[in-house]
Amino acid sequence: MSVRRLSPNQPASFTFSKESLKQAQWWISKYPAGKQQSAVIPILWLVQKQEGWVSEPAIRAVAEMLGMPQIRVLEVSTFYTMFMLEPVGTHALVQVCGTTPCALRGANDLLAHCKKRLGPKDHRSADGKFYWQEVECLGACSNAPMAMINDYYYEDLTVESFDKLLDEFAAGRTPTPGSATGRQGSSPEGGPLVLIDPSLYDGSRAKPIKSLPNAPKPTKGAKEPAA
Repeated sequence: MSVRRLSPNQPASFTFSKESLKQAQWWISKYPAGKQQSAVIPILWLVQKQEGWVSEPAIRAVAEMLGMPQIRVLEVSTFYTMFMLEPVGTHALVQVCGTTPCALRGANDLLAHCKKRLGPKDHRSADGKFYWQEVECLGACSNAPMAMINDYYYEDLTVESFDKLLDEFAAGRTPTPGSATGRQGSSPEGGPLVLIDPSLYDGSRAKPIKSLPNAPKPTKGAKEPAA
């Protein structure tokens, strides 16, 4: 893993919003007395949801809230790559998977397009709207190539469909997540090939059950319960 450091450009302070503070207190309440430090990851996540990234003043605020040494919160923040340590785009954080399945399906073209349109990776775009990076497997290999933009997965991408997504985010809109080709789950291209008979789902194939499997046999002479 590469070394991760805090951004040299830091805000003067950090303050939890009312909603973030309420959620942080809820997380802390889930743990026994003396174990509040266990809430450090979800509270750092709240910070990132509020600000878009985790700043040094935010790390100090979390440490104070949980009664932790600041270095411990810093260790967590820098270890987990899901925490952004510098300001991200105002409109979208673009994470393009570059692992083997996506690479074989065209991820390198998506990465090249990001460089062309948005500039160097791990930096904000010139207009400040985007921040992009190449990431490891996001777990949607069957629908490669794919990217995670903000909180959503966009799959079966081409340079053209990917560029349209960026246009939508640049305009302040959130496109419908999922497959760019309309693929259902991880079914084959062109649509599902099995389990497509409507009778499988309308109940017409169901047969009456005379008795439940493995059900205890009634005692001899016992009456059937009233329906």
